[in-house]
Amino acid sequence: MRLDIAGFQSRVLELEQRVSTVETHITSFADRDHELLYLRSKLIYLEDRSRKDNVSFFGFPETIEGVDIHSYLRKTLPKLTGLTFDPPLEFQRVHSLGPKRRDNTNRPRPIIACLLRHVQTRQLLQGARSHSTFRMDGLEIRLTDDFS
Repeated sequence: MRLDIAGFQSRVLELEQRVSTVETHITSFADRDHELLYLRSKLIYLEDRSRKDNVSFFGFPETIEGVDIHSYLRKTLPKLTGLTFDPPLEFQRVHSLGPKRRDNTNRPRPIIACLLRHVQTRQLLQGARSHSTFRMDGLEIRLTDDFS
C-alpha cells in the first residue's frame, strides 16, 4: 500500500510539473498571439498606406493595352471626369490586373494607376464620388480607391 501511495505521489508531482510547463507555454502563446494581431494590423495599415495614391479603373477596353496606357489615361481622364489638372496628370506606374482573359466574356481587366501627386489622386477620386459611373464611347467606366 505504501508503494502505491509513493507511486501516486510521484505521478502527481510529474503531472504538476507538466501542468506548470503547459501553463508557461499557454502564457507564451497568448503573448505571441497578441504580438501577431498587432503585427497583422500594422501590416494592413502599411499596405493601405502604400496604396494611397492608387486608383482602380474598371471598364476601359482591353484594346488600350496596345497603346501607351500612361498617355491614354493622361488624355482621357480630364475629358471623362470634366476635371482640370494643373500640372497635368503624371503616373508612377500603370498596369492591368491579372493575365489576359482566355474566356469569351470580353470583360476588360481592371487597371491600377499610381499617381505621382497625392492631391491629384484625391481630386480624381472626389470627382468619381460625385458620379457613380462615367460614360465614354458607350462604355461604363468606374474609378475607386485601391485598398487591401
